[in-house]
Amino acid sequence: MKKFPEGFIWGTATSSYQIEGAWEKDGKGWSIWDAFSHTSGKTANGETGDIACDHFHRYKEDIKIMADMGLKAYRFSISWPRIFPAGTGKVNEQGLQFYSDLVDELLKYDIEPWVTLYHWDLPLALQMEYDGWLGDKIADFFAEYAEVCFKKLGDRVKKWITLNEPWVVSILGYGQGVMAPGRISNSEPYLAAHNLLLAHAKAVKCYRDKFQDAQKGKIGITNNCDWREPLTRNLEDQVAAQRALEFFLGWFADPVYFGDYPQVMKERVQERLPSFTEEEKEMLKGSSDFFGLNHYTTMMAEADTGKKVEQNVYGNGGISEDQEVILHVDPSWKKTDMGWAIVPWGCKKLLLWIQNRYKPEEIIITENGCAFDNGPENGVVKDTGRIDFYDSYLSEALLAIEDGAKLTGYFAWSFMDNFEWALGYGKRFGMVHVDFESLKRTPKNSALWYKEVIASNQLPEK
Repeated sequence: MKKFPEGFIWGTATSSYQIEGAWEKDGKGWSIWDAFSHTSGKTANGETGDIACDHFHRYKEDIKIMADMGLKAYRFSISWPRIFPAGTGKVNEQGLQFYSDLVDELLKYDIEPWVTLYHWDLPLALQMEYDGWLGDKIADFFAEYAEVCFKKLGDRVKKWITLNEPWVVSILGYGQGVMAPGRISNSEPYLAAHNLLLAHAKAVKCYRDKFQDAQKGKIGITNNCDWREPLTRNLEDQVAAQRALEFFLGWFADPVYFGDYPQVMKERVQERLPSFTEEEKEMLKGSSDFFGLNHYTTMMAEADTGKKVEQNVYGNGGISEDQEVILHVDPSWKKTDMGWAIVPWGCKKLLLWIQNRYKPEEIIITENGCAFDNGPENGVVKDTGRIDFYDSYLSEALLAIEDGAKLTGYFAWSFMDNFEWALGYGKRFGMVHVDFESLKRTPKNSALWYKEVIASNQLPEK
């Protein structure tokens, strides 16, 4: 079987700071990423998202390319400081209108908008005045912002994602310091995560209480997770792999599905892990209409019996000393330009793990993709490695569906090459090539391949 279920959602994804540019245009306030990228030494070559792909001015051109690709859906994020320049208080109507126009343009081509409310670009004012995600007012500010978006766009937007990858915000932003706001701590990640979860729950409550019945939409959260395969058949390594998954995905998904953190985290993190009130548990439990998953790679997990191996912050699934897990990559695995191993079977295993543990009504892969640096030659971008990557991961996703995973949609990351956060413009994930000097767009061969997949709702025969 190579065909996907009828009605399967085919899309691509982006985020506001990575593509929009226009960083001070039409009343937009500064975000923590504006400040972080303008701080010397924080990003590769000092690169910023000031211009990025200039999608703010070129969105009609970009959506025409999406339509030519045959996309059924497009996942993008709203820049919170474009709506609330100071994070709260006065709404910037010009910023809201940009997203309203963007939604209308998508609908003109029958492309369904999937809107992410938060993809890491927190208003700088909230960081400076209220401690950002560490502050006790942040969840209410987020719900206030979300309500404005629901009110303005919810008549046309029927798919909402509250947060993108709160794990990254918590660990890389507040633990390892490699992403905005650049803080280093072994306790702050747990507090930031706690407030992110409460922000999600309050935004969902607002949507369900005030908008969902009339607007008939769905709302959820997107978590990232890589598969963890036991290094050996030893019980210790099997337990370590499970523990690593619970510290990575369970940290955020357990509260959303079960109302509380995994027991293994409570035991190991102890007083550094905040606790939910009974009311908060009730608000969190069942607060996602679908399971949003961003998945890229797989690593093997070994029980750390005192070796205390130094781990790469981008590859480690959390604060390693709390988990006591050492991660490995099989030397035979091919890697992308990010150094991430290409392990398609890990995608199938993770989908089935999620289905078995959480029993969601539907799972959406909201991101999956790879970085390869292929440029145009005579107007053609031959990115064979990317096509192979997508084909192999989608093949395993199909096998997971056969085995009972309720996967109903797939968003390729990314629609176009963009600003890869602290790594600047050197890592290209796009199906559309962007020349960052001229900003010319060139659909890669992977875009043509994806068009064929979408049109036939199946993978091409090899």
